[in-house]
Amino acid sequence: MAESRPRGRPKSFHDKTADNTIQSLDRALMILTAVSEAGGLTLSELASRTGQSAPTVYRVLTTFQTHGFAEMEELGQLWHVGGGAFRVGSAFLRRTKVAERARPVMDRLMRATGETANLGVEMRDQVLFLSQVETHETIRAFFPPGTLGPMHVSGIGKALLAWYPESRILSIAKNGLPRFTERSVGEVEDLLADLAATRARGYALDDEERAEGMRCVAAPIFNAYGEPVAGLSVSGPAFRLPLERTGEIGEMVRAAADEVTATTGGRSP
Repeated sequence: MAESRPRGRPKSFHDKTADNTIQSLDRALMILTAVSEAGGLTLSELASRTGQSAPTVYRVLTTFQTHGFAEMEELGQLWHVGGGAFRVGSAFLRRTKVAERARPVMDRLMRATGETANLGVEMRDQVLFLSQVETHETIRAFFPPGTLGPMHVSGIGKALLAWYPESRILSIAKNGLPRFTERSVGEVEDLLADLAATRARGYALDDEERAEGMRCVAAPIFNAYGEPVAGLSVSGPAFRLPLERTGEIGEMVRAAADEVTATTGGRSP
């Protein structure tokens, strides 16, 4: 009997050659990604960043503009991501009820701690920030939805890693553990020790490891199989999150993460 293939995949699904991709679409998505990673770029700047000719970039942008995926700011002739891209990107959040159920919990956590609450998941060995409830303080942490960051210097990243199998941790560490500040974990042995401490206390700590002057406390959210699928955190300037306060904040963050785990049908391991 012929082997059946998963629905939604063509016969050539296992063909990984370049011939199985649409190069023009690949180029267009690369340009859209470049637009999304900046706060506004000119046509020449986008051409330089993507290595494409200005006419090619312009044709791609005007096509995206027609569908609402890109828009141009007349003052300065700067290109930005449009509302259409947001609507399509929001479909990612609808794949899981975690983002929806976490929102009111994050709002309460922000009000209780006075600091910004964040929700993130792991994507391709990095932390992807899905949602944020910002504090009203002038000086605050800011991670726009869609931001990617390294796991080993992120509160949410370490909260997830701490409950991953060691083989998975070592696999991710093979990508390198770059140091961003003097406090960054740069060696695998140090990371494993940090993660062991995280499991023991139930929450992770980013102690000015990604950015000097900023701290983050995070805890994992689990699915029905007891696997970590997301992380909840509170982040803010170190002068408002002194180390002596991280224990108190950690318990609050862990309780909030446990609440989301329970309301989404998950269970703690």
